Amino acid sequence: MLGIIGGSGVYDIEGLENSRWVKVESSFGEPSDEVLLAELDGQPIAFLPRHGRGHRIPPSEINFRANLDALKRLGVTDIISVSAVGSLREDLIPGTFVIVDQFIDRTFAREKTFFGTGLVAHVSMAHPVCNRLGDHLFAALLQLGIPVVRGGTYLVMEGVQFSSLAESKLYRMWGCDVIGMTNMPEAKLAREAEICYATVGMVTDFDCWHPDHDHVTVEAIVGVLLANADKARALVKAVASPVHGDSCAETCTCRSALQHAIITAPAARDAEMVKKLSAVAGRMLKNTVSGE
Repeated sequence: MLGIIGGSGVYDIEGLENSRWVKVESSFGEPSDEVLLAELDGQPIAFLPRHGRGHRIPPSEINFRANLDALKRLGVTDIISVSAVGSLREDLIPGTFVIVDQFIDRTFAREKTFFGTGLVAHVSMAHPVCNRLGDHLFAALLQLGIPVVRGGTYLVMEGVQFSSLAESKLYRMWGCDVIGMTNMPEAKLAREAEICYATVGMVTDFDCWHPDHDHVTVEAIVGVLLANADKARALVKAVASPVHGDSCAETCTCRSALQHAIITAPAARDAEMVKKLSAVAGRMLKNTVSGE
């Protein structure tokens, strides 16, 4: 099943059938919202508003663990994250879509792993997104004629305030391409949950390094946001069928990320942690006897 994490407007797509909002109980608390389950071109699809409907939840208060756990429990195998970002490059103008392939995580106030004392795991994040999904996104965006760049580094900041000028200049020196507040630890948790994950960064404006930044009006930014939302809906509609029909999906390495990641010996695993991780890591924990 394809899952979409993004703004409230992304799921308002013409052609959705059998739509219904469902509440999902998670071992990690309350997700951002109920999940919209629907069918698109006969295929199941799930939408989760990252900030809740009406944009109620700030980035640092999003329960990323509950969101990913809920989608895993629903059977989601592939996630496309749609996120508004600021540009750190002159050539990444507002309206451009960037298929991110790397992250720098500068967040510090968020729970970043499903695992912990009693059940320890270390997954690889060298290549933090699913290249297979990225290829599907790139092909769909080209087909739609939407300006797109394949590859880029997303600097994830804590927020809720935007960068200082000095920070913005520093991130450019680091070689970052776009900046936002939402995709970490989302990408890390998707990897731990063995879900294929890809990010589309939708450029809304230039970050404050740009000399024209202070002259951009709120109306201009809102106009770009609305246009990007229209493009995002078209993208979801275009990419859903290719993702569902991908014959290589079952052997994607994202889906076996925990194969050699769990360090805690079976006899030493905490029974409550095993239960808590029943959805996220159930494939690897199925032979763990509860309480032993």
